[in-house]
Amino acid sequence: MNQLVESVVHEHVHRDDVGAKIGMWLFLFTELILFGGMFLAYAVYRYQYGDFFALASKKLDVFFGLINTLILLTSSLTMAMSITAIRRESKKLSMLFLALTIFFALLFMVNKYFEWSAKFSSGIFPGSTELLNQPKGIIIYFGLYFVMTGLHALHVLIGMVILLVMFFYLKSDVINSDYYIMLENSGLYWHLVDIIWIFLFPLFYLIH
Repeated sequence: MNQLVESVVHEHVHRDDVGAKIGMWLFLFTELILFGGMFLAYAVYRYQYGDFFALASKKLDVFFGLINTLILLTSSLTMAMSITAIRRESKKLSMLFLALTIFFALLFMVNKYFEWSAKFSSGIFPGSTELLNQPKGIIIYFGLYFVMTGLHALHVLIGMVILLVMFFYLKSDVINSDYYIMLENSGLYWHLVDIIWIFLFPLFYLIH
């Protein structure tokens, strides 16, 4: 009888895990549609104003973009290591790697703050007189830049909140070696955030 009950409970948890994973993939698909539309708009405008896009991109600091790329790539690694650690019943190690992931997310936002501050101090921001006096192609370029990188930064902030919650779930054993689907789904979200930046970086900083 006890074996039957344990089997039913295990099966129920498994179905919940599968449903949660499918739900997360569906959510990520909607995110891809959102950013995919923006990437399509970028492609159309770049075709129309290629020379102005190339000129405007030179006003961005490649160093800032490269550092943020390395930060996010490293954060994806620590996120994956956190999940692997909890699977192997190493709670403290999982918490350590998750804390590092949160730290890298914060580092990304600090770097982005300094980058945007430099643009604002130079008068390059949506609605500024200096920007509005530029050719249409440059105005569109920086409009896309602030909207797309700003939306990405918002996703990073949301990801930080989610990872903080996961950290306390790990600490309180809500997430453990037998139940870690929430951490896995959080990892999927974080990897998506990283992948989006992998596309944003070359489009805005490298392609001239």
